[in-house]
Amino acid sequence: MRIALVTGLHGLARHETVQALLSSRPRTLAVHHDLAHIGQGTVHRLTQDTGGNQQRDPVHLDHACASCTLREDLIPFLLRTAATGRHDLCVVEAWNSVEPQLIAESIAAQDELRLTAVITAVDASRLTADLGTHDELSDRGLDIAQDDHRTVTEVLTRQLEYPGRIALRGEPTPHARSLLTQLNPAAEAAPTAEAAEGWFGAEFDTEAAHARLNPAWARYTGHADEHGVSTVVWDRDRPLHPERLAEALEELASRTLRGRGRFWLASKPDNLMLWESHQDLLMVENGGPWLDALPEAAMDLVASGRRDAAHRDWNPVHGDRRQHLAFTGVGMDALALVELLDSCLVTDDETGQDFNNDPFATFTES
Repeated sequence: MRIALVTGLHGLARHETVQALLSSRPRTLAVHHDLAHIGQGTVHRLTQDTGGNQQRDPVHLDHACASCTLREDLIPFLLRTAATGRHDLCVVEAWNSVEPQLIAESIAAQDELRLTAVITAVDASRLTADLGTHDELSDRGLDIAQDDHRTVTEVLTRQLEYPGRIALRGEPTPHARSLLTQLNPAAEAAPTAEAAEGWFGAEFDTEAAHARLNPAWARYTGHADEHGVSTVVWDRDRPLHPERLAEALEELASRTLRGRGRFWLASKPDNLMLWESHQDLLMVENGGPWLDALPEAAMDLVASGRRDAAHRDWNPVHGDRRQHLAFTGVGMDALALVELLDSCLVTDDETGQDFNNDPFATFTES
């Protein structure tokens, strides 16, 4: 059975997209899990077929959470539905603040299911404001767990960066269209009414999407200013000074709408560091060792995508260690951003010295 996954914060855009898919061909079913009252332990599964028949069933879970809903109800429901042979396509409509990657990969892992499309539905009139807001999901009643502190911008950005198609409700401004293009160059944009056109019979490649998004080996592309939106890719083969970088973090994050990639710290030369920022929300993580720091025998255990990316830029002295960060911003001063990043690099005089005062020490412990 073919599966089309539809996600997005904007409910009306999602609804229009699902209806377009339902009406596109017979023997189609749509399923949606209502998580509005998940905090009270209540989840309902809603289904609708092409004849307009609707059903609402309570879902009994060991724990009321989004991942349990996926594991304990959605996947078993899809497998049962596929086994009946009554439907050629099932449209999975995700809840507002659910991100697509985990659902897509869980569906693709089932031999009986064929993930043909991942679509994020967007209200064009709300796109720019929601990418620029500082609201948390809880401010809008969209949080789905007691400790869900994600922001609207963070969730919407991840929903936009993953899919192969973006369904637009309304006509986006040139500025909004540039945002979509630069956040996800791989996605095709189409009106919600045309969401079903051009992909049926295809297959969504979750491995390619994972490789495209994983900052440990992703390759980013810069974009010159288009309608006030630009993307800068900063690529250097010299390490960063930990103290100067720490002092610049707040300014770096605040200057940009979105930041992502990997970086090399002089204080911990064996650790590949991951950068992810959504406006002034910044997350820095230890991404494991650089490949050059691994013993030769461990290379076979490394994902092929990461090996290929590392060897593409391999340096005979420092291997795959390098800076590769991408920043997308609105009205961004690209030259000033690059100058600030360059000022954080270790100088020739500082090369080889010890960095005892390392603000990133807790992030880089093995």
